[in-house]
Amino acid sequence: MYQRIDGAAWRHIWLVGDLHGCLQQLATALRDRRFHPWQDLLVSVGDLIDRGPDSAGCLALLDKPWFRAVRGNHEEMALEALEARDGMLWQINGGDWLNQLAEQPQRDAVARLRRCAGLPLILELHSAGKVQVVAHADYPSSHYVWQKPVDAHRTVWSRERLTRHLEGRGGPITGADEFWFGHTPLQEAKTFFNQHYIDTGAVFGNTLTLVQLQ
Repeated sequence: MYQRIDGAAWRHIWLVGDLHGCLQQLATALRDRRFHPWQDLLVSVGDLIDRGPDSAGCLALLDKPWFRAVRGNHEEMALEALEARDGMLWQINGGDWLNQLAEQPQRDAVARLRRCAGLPLILELHSAGKVQVVAHADYPSSHYVWQKPVDAHRTVWSRERLTRHLEGRGGPITGADEFWFGHTPLQEAKTFFNQHYIDTGAVFGNTLTLVQLQ
């Protein structure tokens, strides 16, 4: 469920919002920021796939040594579909791209999708004396503790905390300095207390958000 990253191993660390197949937008953004694949790290808040033009290409980022990701709800739906538990849910949420691939690319994509089962739900980054936590939708607790058992479903699906923030009823999460989430497309990135929401709906024609964490 948890994974740690020591920021000292990297020059710059960037965090990107939900990609949903928008590989060309990502490539342009990284080029504009002079991202160096041998010195820098890119971290994703999950949802690499579905709805956009190049889900297979975004999924192939898992092969890159300079890339890390937490599991999103779209990866979760894909895994459930591969296990034939709920294939229709994935199809109606953008999972039809897999069947449109040629035979070999489809086999490669399925192998990478299966690897998503090993992605962490929560990533803890140590950088410049700060602890920053990345999860797809939420850290479903009011206090963060490394390896603390939390509800996996809420970690990738829940919008309850963001809803409370938008209604003026939110509060901080203790135990870490900052928390970073995606999942809910917003017109612009928003911060509430020590929680940042950076899915700005690139797949719907909005901008792709990248944040420099180090």
